[in-house]
Parts: sequence; C-alpha cells; structure tokens
Amino acid sequence: MTVASRSLFSSLSRSLGCMMTALSISPAISADVWQEVEHGFVDNDGVKIHYAAMGDGPLVVMIHGFPDFWYSWRHQMDGLKGNYRVVAIDQRGYNQSDKPTGNENYAMPRMVSDIAAVIAHFGVDKATVVGHDWGGMVAWNVAFRRPELVERLVIMNLPHPNGLNREMTINPDQRANSDYAQRFKAGSPTDPDIFFDGPMTPQTLSSWVTDPEVRVRYQEAFEHSDFDAMLAYYKQNYPDLPEFSDQAPPPNPHIPKPTMPVLIFHGLADTALDARGLNNTWEWIDAETTIVTIPGAGHFVQQDAAEKVTNTLTWWLSAH
Repeated sequence: MTVASRSLFSSLSRSLGCMMTALSISPAISADVWQEVEHGFVDNDGVKIHYAAMGDGPLVVMIHGFPDFWYSWRHQMDGLKGNYRVVAIDQRGYNQSDKPTGNENYAMPRMVSDIAAVIAHFGVDKATVVGHDWGGMVAWNVAFRRPELVERLVIMNLPHPNGLNREMTINPDQRANSDYAQRFKAGSPTDPDIFFDGPMTPQTLSSWVTDPEVRVRYQEAFEHSDFDAMLAYYKQNYPDLPEFSDQAPPPNPHIPKPTMPVLIFHGLADTALDARGLNNTWEWIDAETTIVTIPGAGHFVQQDAAEKVTNTLTWWLSAH
C-alpha cells in the first residue's frame, strides 16, 4: 500500500486490516483509562490548563473540541500508552481547566499558547499534536504559528481553513450546516434554541454521548465548565458566513504551509462539516499528507470508529 501525499481520499480502510496483521498491532482496547491516568496542571500566564496523562515515550498532545473534554481520547490514549507519553488536555473553559472571563481570552493566539505551554511543561522541544473539531482548529494553528513545536500533525473532522472557507462560500450543504455556528456567535447559553432547540445545560450538551455510563462523566465535566466560554470560541474565531458564490475564493495567502507530516481523519456522516472541505488539502501542505475517510462514522470519529482510528494512528505514527 502506498501512502498518498497528493490524492484526495487515501484508500486506507481495506488495506489497513492486512497491514495491522503484518505489523502485529493490536486493536484498540475499550478498557476504561479513567483510573489509570495521571492528572496535572500547566500554568500559562496565570491560566491553569488541566491534563490527563499516561504512558512513556515521545510526547503526543491531544486537544478536544466542542462539547467535550479530555476523556474523548480514552480509546486512543489506551492504544498509544505503550509507546508514547499521551497527554489529553481540557481546553480553557472546560472541566478542570481555568475559565477566564471575557471573549478575548478565547482568541486563537491564547489557545495556541496553551499548547505551547503544555509542550514546554513536559520538557521537550516538540510533540505530535492531535486535535478534533475546535481542537483541530487549534492544532492547525499551532502548525501555522508555532511549527517548530510540531513533530507530526493529526486532525480529526476539521478541514483546513482554506477548505472550510471555500465550502462555506460555494457549498449550500456546508452553508446550511454552519447555521448553528452563526447562532452560537450571536447568542447566549440560556437562549431557548441555542443548542439544537434547547438551552445549553450539562444534560443537553452531553446528549450526543451514547454510552449511559460515559454520559454521566460528560455531564459532570460540563457541570464544571463555562458555557459562555464555549460560545466564546465561536464568537472569537468562527468566520462569518461569506456571500454565496459559484466561484471558489482563492486560498488565504497568509496561511503558511505546514512542513511536518499530516494525518487527517474524517467521519463521512458528520452533519456539521462536509467532507468536500478536504478537497485540495494537499495543495496547502508542504509535506506528506494522509487522508482517511470513514463511512458511517459521525463528527466524533475518534469515538464512533475508535478501533479503526486508534489502529491507523498507531501505524501512521510508527511509519513517520
């Protein structure tokens, strides 16, 4: 199997089964890491960022999205702990991390600096950075703004900003899918229709979690979270809906091309981010780029297809 660096959809799913057998990579383990992880805090200019860590080896930093917390990565943490020091953070505003007031505290440079502080805390020069959803946007921006910190970049269900902007301009499906984000930008957590026909509460925010025992942990994490902070991510960073056009806008010339290997996962059943945003991604990266699309998996691909994501990630890290 050849890793495609200049093709749209890397056809890995079928071939990976054979490769996993050849490499003797065990499937993702569903064991709960809740009692295994070590908890700690990193200080970033007075803001404490909570992390859960396990394993030994090269540093892998994992960044969750909305609405989520460090536990989103439990399957991947368990699968990687034998060979890596895996550190999953609570982003600012979430769970046990600090929740500074004011939307300006959730601007992208602040969140990039959180990741820089985490990497420095563990005493290394760089790390593999993994991000999903808003964590994916933070991970992209760490690669853009602080490339010296990123050994390898892994993105889950968050197209490159050029792809997202293009689809928000020319793709009616993506424009419709982005309605919720525009509502978040304009609204408040108590609005009766802010979160899919309801206010933001620990119960509504965790409604996407299918396992009832896991959902309890999500509800507890959201009880310790700041809903205004969650919306501040959108208010500070999500682009306004551009005017509709049948012509794609040019790529943003101010976004640098990452020079580290990049792995992208996308669950094709995602109802928030259209997979067509992946088109042309390789044109905006000056390094080997691997794209894995997973039919049937939704927005939370790291949980919906936990075994496939963990096995593929394990193989890719060993190959790069």
